Amino acid sequence: MIMQIKGKVKFPITLDIGTWIFDDRKVDLDTYFDEEKQGLNEEEEYLKKTGKFFDRELKEGANPQDAVRTKPKWKRQHLKTGSFGIFIHIFLKNAEPLADAKKIVFETKNGPVAFPLAEAEHFILAFSHQGNALKETGPLHLLFDDGSNRDHPIQYVSGVTIE
Repeated sequence: MIMQIKGKVKFPITLDIGTWIFDDRKVDLDTYFDEEKQGLNEEEEYLKKTGKFFDRELKEGANPQDAVRTKPKWKRQHLKTGSFGIFIHIFLKNAEPLADAKKIVFETKNGPVAFPLAEAEHFILAFSHQGNALKETGPLHLLFDDGSNRDHPIQYVSGVTIE
């Protein structure tokens, strides 16, 4: 359950897919394609939350126990039965594609599948279905964030190369 991002990147990285279930950046694929999309991207959402927190601290003072009292985003039972994925652009930011990189190539059992690198922000890597790892057709499935290939994802994705 290991995946590599390699090629024309400043920092080639190796990812452990098995730990993604604990990552708060994952998306619930059971509801993601059906809910209405908000106009905010995740960085704007983060800045809004941080701004609200900062404003509250200025008015009320800091409370060091706030970090201890955070509620989990996902309920344990839902993690055992849900379907989840994570946007690949989160990891590409860390790998830092080089300026001359133009394509993202997904390595699959059926051969490589290439797309323009600029489209990478719209790709979701599905890693679980109904609480189970994608062992038979995985380790990953590639989904488009508009849901257009939701019923027929690109399967057997095992690595990513930036060209």
